[in-house]
Amino acid sequence: MNLKRLPGALVALATTGALAAGCASLPSTSDPHVLRPYTPQASAAPVVTPEDGKEPDLLLRDFYAASAIPSSDYEAARAFMTQQASAAWDPTDETLVVDRIGVNTLPGGTLNRRSFSVHGNVVGVLGQGGSFRPERGTYEATIEMEQVAGQWRISSLPAGVVLERTELRNQYQPFNLYFFDARGQELVTDRRWLFTRRETLPSALISLILEGPAKRLLPAVPDSLPAEVSYTGYEDGAYLFSGFGAVREDERTQFAAQVVWTLASAGISGPYTLLADGAPLVPNAETLTTDDFVELSPLVQAAGTARLYSLTDGRISLIDGGVATPLDGELGNSGSVQTAEITASGNWVAVLGGTGEAPAVIRAGVLGDEGRDFITATTFTRPSFEARAAAVWTVADGTRILRSVRSAATGEVTTEEIFAEMPDGVTGNISVLRLSRSGARVVMVVDGHLYTGIVERRATGERAIVNVLEYASELGGSVVAADWQPDGSLIVGTSSSVSPVLRVEQDGSSATALSVGNISAPVVAVAASPGMLYVTDANAVLQLPSTGSDNPLWREVPGLEGVRALPIVAK
Repeated sequence: MNLKRLPGALVALATTGALAAGCASLPSTSDPHVLRPYTPQASAAPVVTPEDGKEPDLLLRDFYAASAIPSSDYEAARAFMTQQASAAWDPTDETLVVDRIGVNTLPGGTLNRRSFSVHGNVVGVLGQGGSFRPERGTYEATIEMEQVAGQWRISSLPAGVVLERTELRNQYQPFNLYFFDARGQELVTDRRWLFTRRETLPSALISLILEGPAKRLLPAVPDSLPAEVSYTGYEDGAYLFSGFGAVREDERTQFAAQVVWTLASAGISGPYTLLADGAPLVPNAETLTTDDFVELSPLVQAAGTARLYSLTDGRISLIDGGVATPLDGELGNSGSVQTAEITASGNWVAVLGGTGEAPAVIRAGVLGDEGRDFITATTFTRPSFEARAAAVWTVADGTRILRSVRSAATGEVTTEEIFAEMPDGVTGNISVLRLSRSGARVVMVVDGHLYTGIVERRATGERAIVNVLEYASELGGSVVAADWQPDGSLIVGTSSSVSPVLRVEQDGSSATALSVGNISAPVVAVAASPGMLYVTDANAVLQLPSTGSDNPLWREVPGLEGVRALPIVAK
């Protein structure tokens, strides 16, 4: 790959000559893809020590707060232990995150020794490198304490670190790493939680890039750099690397793009000087900025507005300037469109028919031209394009995940069924399936529950959905609609009047209820542009600015007042 942005090893699906030719959990932060300034912390870590004379149960709670500080091999937490317990304690590579920690005294204690039952509901696991994985379960442990020189200390505890989610919010912050997909064409976000009080954020981020993608993401993002590549530090304004002697120029350029966008998204301003083995990492490029990799930008595009379409009574209209204008051709006139997807370049794919005894059909084309049929079934979910409209995904009859792609050699459209490795016991109907912007992730709604998975590229042309996890399980079976936001998070619509719309972070670490003002559940459709959120509730299509709004009320979309429609944001 080179940074001229490959025009596409896979031909756009819906172009002429393609198919057409024929409740809050863990904390949320501001949009993670928005650039913000980085200011090094003045101190590497806070000083936390046990308070003299404190009762053992209260001291134990302070210990769990101190466990959120990983500096110097958890020095702060070890100060709450006896010397023997500190030497024996193994923090391990993973950290349990619980909703809250409960502490109860166990019977049988003495004046100088006591045992405590510690318990909580597990909401996730913070893995090596700061990757978060949603989990559900119960944490239970017995902690023994004894008096040492008149002060209570922990004398026995299980291995591992346990954090309350409030301490994760207080002590850690999410940042984005970027890795290339298997084609070397799209930067894929890998969200990591890093300890906030550090002076070495740039070096920490670069070191994590070299360690490779999170384990869950690996099927979609291969780790291709040789093992001898290493980061040797920051000196005289330059980031220094070694071991690049055998690395090709295109691979060097890819790595440079990863570093530049990772640092930029963390608010670390450029230009960036990247040196490998004493010379510029990218030949003839002494310094680099995001402008050198602008076509690979994974950031929210704040400038301009995405086109909004609506589907009402089987017809699609363009919403512009408060006016709904029906599209030319069958999309705007047939009256038989059930659902659709439209790209910013004008490719479209739609489900038509499916009423009465007539089967539904998937049809694709280019705006202004007639489309071409390529699959029939009783029902289809709303179709979803891969990146660059390279293929179309949908779910037929609630259970069969299908991927359709046009052969560049023959022009014929082939459809394969995608295997999904669902969690044990999950066998229900899939009512929503949406691919992320990069195509590396997929979100599904199965019997009202929210799941995300990773898209694995197997043999040529073959795909599978792997590493599927349930997100926001506290929503139960109330999820109705879901889609990806431009910043990589999810917007979710539910049947709950308490939390009809939520933002769910890309790693599942937070489910944050959005404003309820003026929404009447259920929310049956959702969409997002860089600057606006759209939902369809029981009455109409409503919109709310995604950031910076002082008015928490959802308001009707100009041109669609009093109309229930499917909002379609061209991507």
